[in-house]
Amino acid sequence: MSANLALLITIGALTACGVYLLLERVVSKMLLGMILLGNAVNLLILTMGGPDGKPPIMGSTDTAHEGEADPLAQAMVLTAIVITMGLAAFVLALAYRAYMLTTTEDVINDPEDAQVAARRDGEDPAQ
Repeated sequence: MSANLALLITIGALTACGVYLLLERVVSKMLLGMILLGNAVNLLILTMGGPDGKPPIMGSTDTAHEGEADPLAQAMVLTAIVITMGLAAFVLALAYRAYMLTTTEDVINDPEDAQVAARRDGEDPAQ
């Protein structure tokens, strides 16, 4: 089995860009990162599903089943697309609610988290 090198490079680039955008502090960039990462995983599943082939149709007269495409990879990608769109809608709803409350899209540090981190820094790790 040989994989398409250009497609694998595209998957790597989409994954790298998606992870970079997920690490940003702006909600819209995080959303774009999740979508890019989801698309990279979908391409990876299709690439690992094997080469192109004839559609797997039940009741066909061909009994050899040679050269048929793997339907599992296609079903997994369709499911992943639906899940990614649902997650994107949820994040957009959260972003809209946060923007209405704070009038900014940046994610700020929680003061209570900063206090917990300051207490943790003062603890002795040997105990």
